[in-house]
Amino acid sequence: MIVAVRFLIPHRDALAELGDLEVGLYDGTRPVPEDLDAVEFYAVPYGISDPRFCEPIARMPRLAVVQTVTAGYDHVLPYLRPGLTLANGRGVHDAATAELAVALVLAARRRLPDFVRAGAEGRWSSGWSAGLADARVLIVGYGSIGAAIERRLAGFEVEISRVARNARPGVHPISELPEVLPHADVVILATALTPETEGLVDKAFLAWMADGALLVNVSRGRVVDTEALLAELGAGRLHAALDVTEPEPLPAGHPLWSAPNVLISPHAGGLTAALAPRARRLLVDQVRRYAAGKPLANVVVGP
Repeated sequence: MIVAVRFLIPHRDALAELGDLEVGLYDGTRPVPEDLDAVEFYAVPYGISDPRFCEPIARMPRLAVVQTVTAGYDHVLPYLRPGLTLANGRGVHDAATAELAVALVLAARRRLPDFVRAGAEGRWSSGWSAGLADARVLIVGYGSIGAAIERRLAGFEVEISRVARNARPGVHPISELPEVLPHADVVILATALTPETEGLVDKAFLAWMADGALLVNVSRGRVVDTEALLAELGAGRLHAALDVTEPEPLPAGHPLWSAPNVLISPHAGGLTAALAPRARRLLVDQVRRYAAGKPLANVVVGP
């Protein structure tokens, strides 16, 4: 007997744990299942740049919940219809993204790209660097990833400030950016992409940053005005370390590739072995919650 699939998820190990429920597997490596009429819970496969993973939503008449395993969910919003609940992958990528944020800060502040380039040319090229100890670090977007970044910076003897949408104890509101940015040596962007944060890092934001400061982006490329950043990099006033860019993927010949004082990684923040077990735990928990009629975690858009 063929059992209609109520839950469609992209994780084989999670599927094995949910064997008592009507769960199917779709991880994006094979065609979408033909019969989607009974699907009520759809977890989008990992891969934010591929619209094919969101297109099946339109073919699910009984769908109630869309779940992402990414913290960002802007790529799903155009496919939602009224009445659907959207939950994100808050917590899944905290460890890996925080690791890369700290790695980018260290690499840029300790001039590792310069050493790598010199080594490839067979040159011994030592010299002074800014380092990280005693630096003033500002985390813009103090959610779970921002907090994970702070925990990993705890041993580096830095002074940390925090910014979020709204003020709370120890956290500045976003409206105070003009006051706090001039005092930061390192500015780490960990905010979600929303209508309020798109283009947040514009000409004015960059002008508020101190001379010689480092901008690190592990959020979304569209949070930063690329042309404004290129102007500051070209003038030699700021440094940048970017895991995300706009456009993305960054095409060959784009000015960012050849800009001075910039380090670019190819949106690899969440791509470590830490992803799979955390995604599995989230999916199993969310499916169990839904099946039992309990409130879901990480809801970002309600019905």
